[in-house]
Amino acid sequence: MRSPDWHALGHEEVIAHHAVDAATGLSDAEAAARLARHGPNVPKSQPRRHAARRLLDQLIQPLVAVLIVAGIVTALLGEWIDTSVILGVVVVNAIVGFIQEGRAESALAALARAISAEATVLRGGRTRRIAAEHLVPGDIVQLAAGDKVPADLRLTHGRELRTAEAALTGESLPVAKHPATLEADARLADRRNMAYAGTHVVAGHGRGIVVATGEATETGRIARLIVEAPQLETPLTRKMAAFSRQLLVAILLLAALTFAVGVWRGESSFDMFMAAVALAVGAIPEGLPAALTITLAIGVGRLARRRAIVRRLPAVEALGSTTVICSDKTGTLTENEMTVREIWAGNAHYQVGGGERGTIELAGQAATIGWALKEVLVAGALCNDAAMHREEGRWRIAGDPTEGALLLVAHKGHLEEGTLRGVFPRIDELPFDSSRRAMATLHEVEGERIIYVKGALEQLLPACTDMLDTHGRHWPLDAGDVAGHAAALAANGLRVLALARKAHAGATLADADIAAGLTFVGLVGMADPPRPRAITAVRACHAAGIRVKMITGDYGDTALAIARQLGICSQSCGVLSGRELAALDEAGLRAAVREVNVFARVEPEQKLRLVSALQANGEVVAMTGDGVNDAPALKQADIGIAMGRGGTEVAKEAADMVLTDDNFATIEAAVEEGRGIYDNLVKFITWTLPTNFGEGLVILAAVLFGTALPITPLQILWINMTTAVLLGLPLAFEPREAGIMRRPPRPPAAPVLDGALAFRIVLVGVLMLAGAFGLYELAEHHGRPLAEARTIAVNVFVMMEIFYLFNCRSLTQPIWRLGWFSNPWVWAGAGAMLALQFAFTYLPTFQRLFGTAAIGATDWLLIVLCSLAATTVVGAEKFLRRH
Repeated sequence: MRSPDWHALGHEEVIAHHAVDAATGLSDAEAAARLARHGPNVPKSQPRRHAARRLLDQLIQPLVAVLIVAGIVTALLGEWIDTSVILGVVVVNAIVGFIQEGRAESALAALARAISAEATVLRGGRTRRIAAEHLVPGDIVQLAAGDKVPADLRLTHGRELRTAEAALTGESLPVAKHPATLEADARLADRRNMAYAGTHVVAGHGRGIVVATGEATETGRIARLIVEAPQLETPLTRKMAAFSRQLLVAILLLAALTFAVGVWRGESSFDMFMAAVALAVGAIPEGLPAALTITLAIGVGRLARRRAIVRRLPAVEALGSTTVICSDKTGTLTENEMTVREIWAGNAHYQVGGGERGTIELAGQAATIGWALKEVLVAGALCNDAAMHREEGRWRIAGDPTEGALLLVAHKGHLEEGTLRGVFPRIDELPFDSSRRAMATLHEVEGERIIYVKGALEQLLPACTDMLDTHGRHWPLDAGDVAGHAAALAANGLRVLALARKAHAGATLADADIAAGLTFVGLVGMADPPRPRAITAVRACHAAGIRVKMITGDYGDTALAIARQLGICSQSCGVLSGRELAALDEAGLRAAVREVNVFARVEPEQKLRLVSALQANGEVVAMTGDGVNDAPALKQADIGIAMGRGGTEVAKEAADMVLTDDNFATIEAAVEEGRGIYDNLVKFITWTLPTNFGEGLVILAAVLFGTALPITPLQILWINMTTAVLLGLPLAFEPREAGIMRRPPRPPAAPVLDGALAFRIVLVGVLMLAGAFGLYELAEHHGRPLAEARTIAVNVFVMMEIFYLFNCRSLTQPIWRLGWFSNPWVWAGAGAMLALQFAFTYLPTFQRLFGTAAIGATDWLLIVLCSLAATTVVGAEKFLRRH
């Protein structure tokens, strides 16, 4: 049954609904009965899968199945060393996947930790501290500054109560709370008479009645969303799964064809079975899964150096496939430091530079601190409870971010709050509250008592009778002009604060003292400014064909102004609010996400809906977040990115990647790295498959022509395993090619290999067939021993792979465009492979093990000429495609 809209009911109605006496609270017996009925105050979680099931899931993936088949085949051949190596790779891959499983369960465990605390509760007429998990609906809970809210509460009393809700709603500033009844359609972030589980009390104190515990809380609802969000495959895992299935089918068909053709030609069934096994061994790319894992692991290291920690290997590649980045605003696109950007005082408009060393300017020049401007700075610094101190070479703010911004701008005007407070001591104060919407302090200033007031313009302006001009003289107040300037500041996405003053004769303050007779001093417009590097990064994303969307819990005007400064949208673009999102059906939402780039006042499940709608449109979505409210969307996204500094543990556990600097520019760098990693994976696949294809063709050709196998299954394993490590892996270290961020993202539905690369694989496979089978037949024709002929064929494959490796360093450009020595690992791998191949050919141990024999210089010359011819053909094919 749906619970009532508690925020829309008077607190007396809520108390009556829960059948509790507000003066004494629940009795212990009633609390125990309700605990049995509602359960403990912790979010529910999915039962963890059995470890054996999780391990089995790792072994039934198509790509791993390819390796298992290879291991079984080598075991049937009695090659236990090769079987051990191949199955060892299977075990390593399974262990890595096994460890990475269960991120949703970890997120839920972190969520439980996020709301576990003690609570001050009224029971049986006595106030006591109990474990938060024992709270039940109807409990009367007291809140004080520093407390973690233990359950969802409908507030009944509050004095100066403010809570930090950024992790739940995305609201960047502490929210003032009050017990007054609200409209039923108030959004989550606007329910000022509610305190939610997992948020923190930063100021004041209050009391509320528990209306939801455990899974029924807003935090518990997020836990359900995490459970329900499916674990999506990355583009790479989807494509490699499809590729592996296709490869398995092709190998089995080719092996069956080999067996059938041989038997039809009159060969023995056993010999044809062994030929089919040899073909399967040759066609299976045993090194591919290991190379995939190692290439991604190398990418993880590169990303770590660029301040991005990857929690799941395939996420490295998913970055390179990203078509849309959905980013939070506060702290990711912005500095997460509230600063004063503009001041209007004495009918003059001042600009304030960002950062600690910013200056106050008028018309582009350093401003003279005149009377009106000075009074704004003094009022902001004195009517203020924050403090500022130096720490590690930077100013640190203790207190409310808005008040900290006022202290910093006073510092930029060469006014120190410590000096001001010492010279003009505070006598009395009226603290900010939701009904007053202002704060006032009384000070002794040069022999007279002055009230300084700051607050909402609509609250202060009616109480003002005059204003200060530039020289500090009192002039008649033009309320319309002041309101117009305030509107202009707000239109730029600034939070507007009004400042006023008044002479006072008494020693105490009352609300009546600031209700009339104030002198208007000025306006300050403040904002959390965009990160300079984020502006460049957004521009780079657009150049790369990646759209950036802002999804925030902040207000629409603020979000839109920041989005325009960042270049996320144009001056004419609009914003879609959470309320408007709620009214859209799925088709309408899918249409909206194609056009709109800024979403404001968004709630947790709406973030999830936005990501799902983008994915339904065929997008590959990267989602950033730091709060509890972001976790379901982070898990749903193709790549979830959490903030390392300011992010909650819940968000980090649900994410694929964590940024250690909370900077959007790092996401752009990670996308660039991801594209480079994917390119290197495609290069490896394009390099390795022709060998497997060529080996299969050689076996098939031998069956068709009725000759002995030119290469044995064991020799095939030697080629595949040694070249994959020594020649293939150096491609993982290939530097990113120029212009990688000036091309559009890969279409999500595009296969791993396009038509051009598939043609090249077939072309090189045929060239390997021609070279290996041709030289094998030539040796046989001249009466050479079978061992020598096979050794020549094996060396043709290896030498062609070495030459082709240099061609694969770029799939489109010639080698000299990249620089011959820009990847020294390729040269090291080629040298090591040649040394190993000479040992394979000439050392007696290898000859006995692999059935090889020494060959002469003429044979090596022919092998090199074949390889050179093949690489020339590939270079010509690349040239023709470029032109």
